[in-house]
Amino acid sequence: MTMTEAGVRIEPATEVKVEVAAAILTRPDGSFLLASRPTGKPYAGYWEFPGGKIEADESPLQALTRELNEELGITIHQATPWLTRTFSYPHAAVRLHFYRVTDWLGELIPREQQQFSWQAAGNITVTPLLPANTPILRYLALPPIYAITRAAETNTEASLSAIRQTLDNGVKLLQIRQKTMSHDQLQQYSAAAVQLAKRYQATVLVNENIMFAQLLGADGVHLTATQLLSLDTRPAVNWCGASCHNQQELQRAEQLGVDFVTLSPVYPTLSHPDTPSLGWEKFAALIRNYPLPVYALGGLLPADLKTAREHGAHGIAMMRGI
Repeated sequence: MTMTEAGVRIEPATEVKVEVAAAILTRPDGSFLLASRPTGKPYAGYWEFPGGKIEADESPLQALTRELNEELGITIHQATPWLTRTFSYPHAAVRLHFYRVTDWLGELIPREQQQFSWQAAGNITVTPLLPANTPILRYLALPPIYAITRAAETNTEASLSAIRQTLDNGVKLLQIRQKTMSHDQLQQYSAAAVQLAKRYQATVLVNENIMFAQLLGADGVHLTATQLLSLDTRPAVNWCGASCHNQQELQRAEQLGVDFVTLSPVYPTLSHPDTPSLGWEKFAALIRNYPLPVYALGGLLPADLKTAREHGAHGIAMMRGI
């Protein structure tokens, strides 16, 4: 058993009593729906993501389809799996299966006299919130595209130009990953990249070097798989990502408490041509019921985002494809 920052206990799956399906109803502008819990239910008046209990003969998606129709009067048209998280409340231990719902039929109807509110990550205006929602709201702030630099394959000037174009195209999450630069080159290049990203209000992580990320004023660090398996505690940074390639690394990332992971390679890559690729089916199997956002990585292009989400990814990470 572990504790979240909000003091909510996260219980092992064997202790789960109630299976729940929950919806992240999302509009094109990125806002999502929160609903108040109706009178007569535990935590009445608290705000949550809509959904409900999964019956014995239902899949999570079937339960969510039924619940949204019963509670909100809408019919799901497009939904993709996202996260599965386990929490313990005083009245019950629950496992919540979160789905992103991006298209539905019908108008929202408060069939249980609940209130609705469209909210934006980082600017929540309703209160009180169910404590289980705290990490979910943080994860919703993560954008769908994660860009990774590759100055070593071009040059610093061309790389900074590519970063500028990437930011112009709306990318908001960037990893500085340069393995072959000298210390002075890396410092100069990274400082320029961070300064550029801040103009666009983008989040910047530095690959591997925790101290350098902190000195640079970056938003966080992205751990290598080797670091992930060797560290005892999560680095003291705002955002922490980690590279994963198998079940062991995914489990360690969860235990360490990182914010998100990349899972690779989905397809063969130029940088690791001899590494066996996962393919989408194995990728989906590895992250089924996983509690952290996962970026698919390896040989991907922007057009692969829809496929990645259909297989449970939060988004896609790209180096050359960006």
